[in-house]
Amino acid sequence: MTGRKTSETQGLIRAIVVLIRNTTWKCGKLERSIVGHLNRRTKGFGKPQMTVNDMIHNFKVTGKKKNEFLDALRRLERRRIVRILSVQI
Repeated sequence: MTGRKTSETQGLIRAIVVLIRNTTWKCGKLERSIVGHLNRRTKGFGKPQMTVNDMIHNFKVTGKKKNEFLDALRRLERRRIVRILSVQI
């Protein structure tokens, strides 16, 4: 168990992910699919941003895979490939 709080995970689910760089050097398969998905949204004049909740529904992840997905987003943010913006309700 990583010891993360439930509120931290819930805050991440309500956040918006913005693509900064279209690079997947030294990234895993899941990170590459996330960056590719955000990059495909920019084709056809779309916005390079998407809510985490919509991404979870598009990738159809549940349970343990959901935690791996959120960890992959955090790794991408650490590498400065995406930026996670929290949404205030």
